[in-house]
Amino acid sequence: MADHGGGPGVRVRGAEPPEADVARQRAVVDAFLAASREGDFDALVALLDPDVVLRADRAVVRTGAVEEVRGAAAVAATFSGRARGARPALVDGAAGAVWAPAGQPRVVFDFIVAGGRITDIELLADPEHLARLELVLP
Repeated sequence: MADHGGGPGVRVRGAEPPEADVARQRAVVDAFLAASREGDFDALVALLDPDVVLRADRAVVRTGAVEEVRGAAAVAATFSGRARGARPALVDGAAGAVWAPAGQPRVVFDFIVAGGRITDIELLADPEHLARLELVLP
């Protein structure tokens, strides 16, 4: 899972520090989920850092996802018209999302927001990893 405090999941070179204000994180993540569901490609691109990186763990890759996608246009294309079942959540105290059919978390969307844009997204589905996360669904 990405470290929301500036650890290994955060780019250092020229990047702004991760957004510490959960309300601001949540506003960006909520807008991202809405744009994704609506298939609003331009809105998705506007919410993503130009150098955004989307990473999927092995469990997500086994479902057909690509392990890594780079760049705002490519990540926006991956999510456009999707994320319909994802719900906002707090993931280890930061704004994120979870797909939890029947209340059982299956995929966690872990976001890093800096400068009002999403810089990193991790898709996590490994059951052991999910069990270690602190997930709060509103």
